[in-house]
Amino acid sequence: MKIKSMLAAAIIGVASSSVLHAAVGADQAARLGADLTPVGAEKAGNADGSIPAWDGKGVTVPAGWKPGTEYPNPYPDEKPIYQVTADNLAQYADILSEGTQALLKRYGKDGFRLDVYPTHRNVSQPQWYYDATKQNATGAQLVADGQMIQGNVPGVPFPVPQSGLEVLWNHMIRFQGVQSYYRYDSFYVDANGKPVLAASADNWFEYPMFMEHYKKRNYGSTDLRYAYLRIDYLAPPRRAGEILLVHEPGADYTAGKGRDAWQYLTGQRRVRKAPSVSFDTPNPSTAGTSTYDDSYMYNGSPERFEWKLVGKQEMLIPYNCNTFVFEKPALELLDKHFFKPEYVRWEKHRVWVVEGTLKSGSRHIYGKRRYYIDEDSWTALLGDLWDGKGELWRVQQMYPFIQWDIPAPGNTALGAYDLKAGIYSINTKPNPGTFTQGFDESEQFFTSQGIARTGVR
Repeated sequence: MKIKSMLAAAIIGVASSSVLHAAVGADQAARLGADLTPVGAEKAGNADGSIPAWDGKGVTVPAGWKPGTEYPNPYPDEKPIYQVTADNLAQYADILSEGTQALLKRYGKDGFRLDVYPTHRNVSQPQWYYDATKQNATGAQLVADGQMIQGNVPGVPFPVPQSGLEVLWNHMIRFQGVQSYYRYDSFYVDANGKPVLAASADNWFEYPMFMEHYKKRNYGSTDLRYAYLRIDYLAPPRRAGEILLVHEPGADYTAGKGRDAWQYLTGQRRVRKAPSVSFDTPNPSTAGTSTYDDSYMYNGSPERFEWKLVGKQEMLIPYNCNTFVFEKPALELLDKHFFKPEYVRWEKHRVWVVEGTLKSGSRHIYGKRRYYIDEDSWTALLGDLWDGKGELWRVQQMYPFIQWDIPAPGNTALGAYDLKAGIYSINTKPNPGTFTQGFDESEQFFTSQGIARTGVR
């Protein structure tokens, strides 16, 4: 009887629509705002009190701060409560990712360490976002082999996730504001410890999916894109004048609905579609230490990997890294083989662990990828990447901060270590004094025609 029931269920699944994961029931959705936060994290703290309960109060705004400007450290007087080094690694191994352990083992003798601070669960979002998230809990579902979310409104699509792919989607279309601009310098540090400028650029982000809630722009469509990204390159000289434009889909990577990208190249003096800005194409802004789908930890279509939900665990992760992101220029953060530990703040939080294994017949330079996704913000903050032989190859770190005026978590700066080459990089970290929340540009600014008009002739 059991075998017959399983067979019948399989036949029904094939004969029905292409629904991959269904929405949860009303009983599970009712947990949002009860034992779960409005976006699906556990409200309670942990057993020993090292992770506090979430209260939704956010942070106390520092005195003298002006809306629209960068965000100073809200905890400037705090000191580390302990440090993790190569010598005491075994004591903390159960709350360290494999990548973090590898960095401690390799560079601990040179001074690499984790400065661990008190944990602050200070992520909060607008009420409209909470309301949309509750609607998604019973209304959103993955279809088209996980390439599309059906029934999603602008909130967390899967606040009570049932699979690794749902958690990954929560990260890919997370709320992190509506508009931002900053200038950045990207560096890589070679195996001899010498920093090399990889790119300087002006960077604009706009999030159409969430803009309507701020009444700034009416796009006249319910099929809203998640993000518009425009990067105008200033250096090195061979890239000066280049422009990259990306339109990222809101919840649909099916054929004809995925990412659109264009490049303006000064040598050709024309705009071209750029389908190669995806998957494992090396990102020139990181001197090859990362791929395009490594940007912001993971982005783009999930189609080439089988995604598994490993579970949830307590983990040391970068958190409240305002000093790292806003107060120091990139060059001051760079040691010979790693970021100077005194500028990277680590805290203990609960994370969802998601693992992707390359599908048979698919091509990618990574054979496996694992992400550690913060339960409060749905942001991947650590990433471990393996090559096709099963060897740990690259380690990624995101350095998040809180945008208390929106309110929303923010993440721009990405660090990437290449363990094989012995090099590391920093990408899209705002230069001090350049970050602004919001800008005044025409609707043509994020179009191919717009970059053609402003391109260097």
